[in-house]
Amino acid sequence: MHLETERLILREMVPNDFDALFQILSDPETMQHYPKPFDEEKVRSWIEWNRENYRVFGFGLWAVEHKEIHEVIGDCGVTMQNIGSKIKPEIGYHIRKDLWHKGYAKEASAMCRDWIFKHTPFQTMYSYMKYTNVRSYSTAISNGMHLVDEFEDDTNTITKVYAITRRQWLELQEG
Repeated sequence: MHLETERLILREMVPNDFDALFQILSDPETMQHYPKPFDEEKVRSWIEWNRENYRVFGFGLWAVEHKEIHEVIGDCGVTMQNIGSKIKPEIGYHIRKDLWHKGYAKEASAMCRDWIFKHTPFQTMYSYMKYTNVRSYSTAISNGMHLVDEFEDDTNTITKVYAITRRQWLELQEG
């Protein structure tokens, strides 16, 4: 898998991405909406989990590489997640914090949204996050998603669920 936007390359993660992903996923500020930052073992299993997702589903979270600086600056893609007791396709993303507020998460997640609607039969794409994760739900909204659910859970206290249907996505493409 190799996707390109104006500034980014999205590609399958490989074990050599460990250092770049560890820098991002072990950072307490970046991971503040998770139960805890990832340690080395969790990052290695994260990479392997995504590689297994590629084999099983044909997609997963992809490494996000910046074209200009030739570095992995995050991950973004689609995974099958348990959202409100149902397994649904979910767009997720993590971007290196020194590159926040530059539109990289929006750019990468829009490419993933478009790829999924063009290459799979899914009729709705989701993003879910802890209710305090303003950056994440702002990215979801900027990609045409709307708040469709909120529920209490043990992990996030309150989880917000955003979604975009294939029909809404087509309307965005025509607009």
